[in-house]
Amino acid sequence: MSATIIEGKPVADSIYREITNDLITLKAGGCTPHLTVVLVGDDPASQVYVGMKQKACEKYGLGSETILLPGTTTENELLQVVDKLNHRPDVHGILVQLPVPKHISAKKVIDAISPEKDVDGLHPINRGRLAVGDECFIPCTPAGVQQLLLFNNIKTEGKHVVVVGRSSLVGLPFALMMMQKKAGANATVTVCHTGSGDLKPYTKEADILVAAAGRAGIITADMVKPGCVVIDVGTNRVDDPSVPRGYRLTGDVDFENVKNVAGAISPVPGGVGPMTIVMLLKNTVKAARQQSGL
Repeated sequence: MSATIIEGKPVADSIYREITNDLITLKAGGCTPHLTVVLVGDDPASQVYVGMKQKACEKYGLGSETILLPGTTTENELLQVVDKLNHRPDVHGILVQLPVPKHISAKKVIDAISPEKDVDGLHPINRGRLAVGDECFIPCTPAGVQQLLLFNNIKTEGKHVVVVGRSSLVGLPFALMMMQKKAGANATVTVCHTGSGDLKPYTKEADILVAAAGRAGIITADMVKPGCVVIDVGTNRVDDPSVPRGYRLTGDVDFENVKNVAGAISPVPGGVGPMTIVMLLKNTVKAARQQSGL
């Protein structure tokens, strides 16, 4: 029996409706939430992501601005741009698109963003607040994964959640979220990474398996317990001369085979992807509300 497919769009649409209601209140008080994205260099994937974020802002009535900087921009020049945005009262959310060129320290740039405008949830203050369970901006992708689980009534309390990948963008914050004694969490969590060796003994024990390793097809059917909920965070380009653009997008999960074992599974594309952008907009609206006092 094939797994239930966990689509991101219905969940994202539900959250967009909440955002629309918040926008009505904010705009009535004279505040339009504004997101500024800074892109350094001409990485094609980053350009696509930034374009999607800007289109979403325009579609749902948020103010948006993209600052394009050449790949030769120095670290100090980028930090000066961030500092100016920190002091602009009309900018509520700041996102520096990662990765930045190798000559720039991503950590220095993230640390320079005001925590109150850090809608990507990567500043050390927001990370620390997340770790202790305090109110903060949560990184958009793990926040979106949690909303997928909640929307689909997938119980996490008392379940064994296995996360493959420990990145600061997804794996680590999601693990912290799932351990907390809150709704949509309160799980037993195992985090696997490059030092874990054979993943199968861990993944085979998962009630909920979150694949965020960034390696196409790393999760195969024999690694999944029957009935497991599988959330695929990976977005990988795989060469495919049979399609016009020459490549296709695939996740970290061997979807076609795993769907015959899992109880529920998210696809790539169409699963987690829509959630990342909607949670970014939600964080921006939250930042505007906090900064304006409305």
